Amino acid sequence: MTVAPTPHHDDGDDWMVATATTATGWWRTGQRWRSRTRDPDPQSRRDPNRRRDAALGRALQLPVPWSPVSVQELPSSSAEWIERDAAVVWHGFTQMSAYPDNSPVIAASAEGHYIIDVDGRRYLDAISSLWVTTLGHRVPELDAALRSQIDRVAHTTMLGNGNTVVIELAEALAPRLPVDSPHLLFASDGAVAVEQALKIAFQHWVNLGVTGRSTYLGFGGAYHGDTIGSMSLGDDGFGVDLYDPLRFSVLRAPGFDSPDAIEVACTMIDQHASRLAAVVVEPLVQGAAGMQMLAPAAFAPLGEACRRNDVLLICDEVAVGFGRTGTLFASEQCGLRPDLMALGKGITGGYLPMSATAVTRAVFDSFLGDDLGPKTLYHGHSYGGNALAAAVALEHLSLIDRDDVLSNVSSRADQFRSLLAERVAPLDAVLDVRQTGLMIGIELASAPGERWGRRVSAACVARGVLIRPLGDVVVVVPHLSSTADEVELIVSVLVEAITEVTTAPARTVDDPDAQPVGHPVDDPADDPDGNPSDDEPALREPDED
Repeated sequence: MTVAPTPHHDDGDDWMVATATTATGWWRTGQRWRSRTRDPDPQSRRDPNRRRDAALGRALQLPVPWSPVSVQELPSSSAEWIERDAAVVWHGFTQMSAYPDNSPVIAASAEGHYIIDVDGRRYLDAISSLWVTTLGHRVPELDAALRSQIDRVAHTTMLGNGNTVVIELAEALAPRLPVDSPHLLFASDGAVAVEQALKIAFQHWVNLGVTGRSTYLGFGGAYHGDTIGSMSLGDDGFGVDLYDPLRFSVLRAPGFDSPDAIEVACTMIDQHASRLAAVVVEPLVQGAAGMQMLAPAAFAPLGEACRRNDVLLICDEVAVGFGRTGTLFASEQCGLRPDLMALGKGITGGYLPMSATAVTRAVFDSFLGDDLGPKTLYHGHSYGGNALAAAVALEHLSLIDRDDVLSNVSSRADQFRSLLAERVAPLDAVLDVRQTGLMIGIELASAPGERWGRRVSAACVARGVLIRPLGDVVVVVPHLSSTADEVELIVSVLVEAITEVTTAPARTVDDPDAQPVGHPVDDPADDPDGNPSDDEPALREPDED
């Protein structure tokens, strides 16, 4: 923030000249910022946010009240923000030539389960900000944990040194993991947690003197991130083949859309055990494959096959962990105790980027040896084990226990299941409704080029419910703390949006001028073949990062 204040007094009202801007507390006349009142509402003095802003204002010798927001003037319309955004920001999984025309939501703030855009419109965050937010936005206890840690230290390196709050987080998390005597290696993103697991599994066998264990077994439809290793492990599709010269090959079992996926994988493990460093699976749900799911009981044979053949099992819980499926970790329902586990997304409740790779004591011990010797894991990231993220993650675990969050997940999941069966599944345009816990996919019977998934999601956003599709699968991943009324709202909006879009006149990419209700303008050059555009994946979504 740039602030160049010059305090003055004019007609008894405080004002200043500044390049800072504010959303509350001050209004601007030319270069002057005038207070709305000389004596702020005493109630606001008990607001910790206002106290924080007042303290910062005093440090900068600014009059009170004030609130730093941006280096540009407010108010500003979404169109202006989108123009500024497109001029300097490159959004992942997004075709930037079409970005300004696709009505992106530009968030300015949030409150509870709602995101508020720059024009003051409120959107129920029904995708948990890409599956990361668990208890909502601006959770008082998580805010307080963050502020408290800032008063101690924001970050110190974990390379060869430690930090008290990271140690406390590991101590609190370890007994909750379905991993034997775990040690945790922290990072920033889910893809990196998977990448770490791949490297650890490979070096584990090298450290034990076992040769030939350099291959991995993955599943069709899998998505584990978009770093080179995690992208190699994931399935083809959505432009991944462009990077084939950089990817290494893996053994591939069928995806979860095949009921025999686990059975085939077990046979492959028996056949190729001597080549395998590890088997990698997303327990219960392949989220980015369009919410493809298998029953929990299906997974036990996979763990047995790995143990029988002395092959490491890696469970990627980045998307499904921290309560999304109804238990803290999906592996618990599957009866799996993996050798390595990748964690991310919900670990900090959606506040700060953090991930971790958990390993069993047996795997950890294989790296013990001479100081700086060949058994050392020469891997680590600058921000791995960030203290601010760790403090929030630690408090997040406490809130999950204190508020019996998993019980609410169970109740809201049952409510969704009933309402979806009653009101959504019978719709002619709906092919299938898939649900595990609060991970839901509604597959639509869209003809090629109609983009029903994208159009229905846009119609939901127009009604104030933020949704993002996976091809023609409309995805709903609400907060774990969602209320009964919010579930009702989401389902009602889904019914309205699906009905509106699927009963409108057909529109394909060959008819780009026929814009349906609830669908942003599209550049037909973005989708010349009738395939999903760059920000609408056919098989997977950037759910790891």
